[in-house]
Amino acid sequence: MRLAASCYSALHERVRAELDRAGLDALLLDDPLDVAYLTGFSHFPNERPVAAYLARDGAVLLLVPDLEREYAVDQRAAADLVVYPEFPGERSPWAVLRDAVPVPPVRAGYAPSTSVARVAGLGRAFPGTAWEPTDLVGTLRLRKTPEEIALHAEAARIADAMLAEGVRLVADALAGGGELPTETELAGHVTRYGAAKMYAEHDDVVVVPMLTGGLVYGGPNSAQPHRLPGGDRLRHGEPFMLSLGCAVGGRFVESERTFLLGEPTAEQRRYYEVVREAQQVGTEALRPGVRCVDANRACLDVIRRAGLGEYLRHRQGHGIGLGFHEPPWVADGDDTVLAPGMVLSSEPGVYVPGHAGYRISDTVLVTDDGPRRLTSYPRDLAEIVIGA
Repeated sequence: MRLAASCYSALHERVRAELDRAGLDALLLDDPLDVAYLTGFSHFPNERPVAAYLARDGAVLLLVPDLEREYAVDQRAAADLVVYPEFPGERSPWAVLRDAVPVPPVRAGYAPSTSVARVAGLGRAFPGTAWEPTDLVGTLRLRKTPEEIALHAEAARIADAMLAEGVRLVADALAGGGELPTETELAGHVTRYGAAKMYAEHDDVVVVPMLTGGLVYGGPNSAQPHRLPGGDRLRHGEPFMLSLGCAVGGRFVESERTFLLGEPTAEQRRYYEVVREAQQVGTEALRPGVRCVDANRACLDVIRRAGLGEYLRHRQGHGIGLGFHEPPWVADGDDTVLAPGMVLSSEPGVYVPGHAGYRISDTVLVTDDGPRRLTSYPRDLAEIVIGA
């Protein structure tokens, strides 16, 4: 699945309208996700620059090294290709781009993430142009179009199926009396399952650096929120976490659950239920007109009131789009006002050193009618206990 060419044409017109309002003649974007957003071309970034150039009164150009030329054609990039031979080479890629621009801009914008060195290179290649930072595309990316939302929804369906497959593997191992999988074995299994499902059900898969994947950890390891999977086996009587996600058409979701192996103890029940309530309250707060900082406070205050504030390690959530983590940030310090079309994670957690971590995450769409969970794997305690 990928966005239709008409979606990119409409996007280009929205960007041109923003350029007109800002008094800019052109825009250059070299962040890989911005390039994918503007042209549909996804690539693995390296030292060779790839950039999209959009003129207010001209064509959209995609600057690529020659070794990516055929791939850009295969990906049906919504732009005219400008190809440079090599980098480093005899000529700057920006000089090659300058040759392809019919009329150099007087004022042009670039994303705030563009490096100082690249801005200097643009200045040398376009000596009469005043270059200035602008986040106009970043602002547009905050609110997803209906076509993008459909991709997020399909990714959510697959991510939920990955969770279910992980549970099946663990439950079968318990029922059969064999060894439980290691964190790495379980992570590899659900990643392969998700990718296979995507290719089996879709003819036109948009490949991005992480198509399917995530984090898997059990017991005390899960108290480290971003720990990578290791060789430890899951153990009966301990919680384990599946923190999974995937991208359809380049649009991500995450679906995360904490599971309990065996009849939960009173301590495990307490930690889990507090997080479940916080996630419910925080998700309900993701409504139009609510500031990110206020949603975050409502969510995490549930954990603080339960006396577990010392085990907080992170915010409620973050934006999701072409990136797994992107603005806005559902966190203290982000005054962004939520609006329909924003896609966010709602993922509070508590992390008890030496014991375990407990986190529940859904990908949530902000709508005029309130929050809509795109991921929907069960969250009730009875649904996350395996082998009781």
